[in-house]
Amino acid sequence: MENSHSASYAAAGVNIEAGYEGVRLMKSHVERTFIPGVVSGIGGFGGLFAPDLAGMRQPVLVSGTDGVGTKQRIAQLMDKHDTVGIDCVAMCVNDIVCCGAKPLFFLDYIAIGRNIPEKVASLVAGVTEGCVRAGCALIGGETAEHPGTMAPEDYDLAGFSVGVVDKAKILDPAAVRPGDLILALPSSGVHSNGYSLVRKVFDVEHADLGRFVPELGLPLGQALLTPTCIYVKPVLAALEAAEVHGISHITGGGFYENIPRSIPRGLCAKLEKAAVRVPPIFDLIQKLGKIPERDMFNTFNMGVGMSLTVSADSADRALAALRAAGVEAYPIGEIVEAEERIVLC
Repeated sequence: MENSHSASYAAAGVNIEAGYEGVRLMKSHVERTFIPGVVSGIGGFGGLFAPDLAGMRQPVLVSGTDGVGTKQRIAQLMDKHDTVGIDCVAMCVNDIVCCGAKPLFFLDYIAIGRNIPEKVASLVAGVTEGCVRAGCALIGGETAEHPGTMAPEDYDLAGFSVGVVDKAKILDPAAVRPGDLILALPSSGVHSNGYSLVRKVFDVEHADLGRFVPELGLPLGQALLTPTCIYVKPVLAALEAAEVHGISHITGGGFYENIPRSIPRGLCAKLEKAAVRVPPIFDLIQKLGKIPERDMFNTFNMGVGMSLTVSADSADRALAALRAAGVEAYPIGEIVEAEERIVLC
């Protein structure tokens, strides 16, 4: 803003001009996400979006909000900030699609100790990449400088997304029935949950994050910063192709907390542990941390970022649709009658 400057505010630690520069730097990134329906660019007091509701009899809005969590501490230690935005988007839109909804737009919020425009633009570049992968628009956001309450190099990234689904197509756990198959959608690694335990196991504050780890085939820090998979487009394809009864986003709480959320009481997810394709990062975490197997499955995704419960006779169609969308999904279990909500055998 041409005439906007406050020497007094700057003396208190807030550089409003750095904020304007950050907006200028991020503008080209944000414009990558503009899809039909975007009414306004960034810079206004509110983000405007006009959804295309053609063909929907009863449109229902679905919202989701989340942050990156302590994974962003790895990014801060490595001074690499262009991927955690993908995680931020993923944690929101992957939840929304569990209802059967298509994400429409996203807004981010960055609280930062000191506003360095290039760092903020890098964070937003990750957010925009996540939005592109999810097929939604980034229509607004906020960057707040917090001198004196946050260390200069610290930040916290969170987001909020809104999607839409026709009421008749909202996934209802009541549709799940015995004999349904459970499909695993592979994760890219730890995703964005369990990092308080991860940071403890690897002692990241003192570790050499650039150290090559043979078991992982890449440096430790790079493995821990691998972005969360965004499953929106593959899952929407599966919903069109097959009879999907339930979807679970495997986040904090792992298998035991998340898979039962899409299954009604009286039915149980019976999973084969041997069928789960566990990436090496989890074997390393378990070994170094001396963590019991149950705790691993109750904390991490263990290589399954999302699960779909589908009718047995449409499982092949679901698998084909997912694979055509680039996801090598595979069966890991079935729904049975039992009082237990989930069994790993």
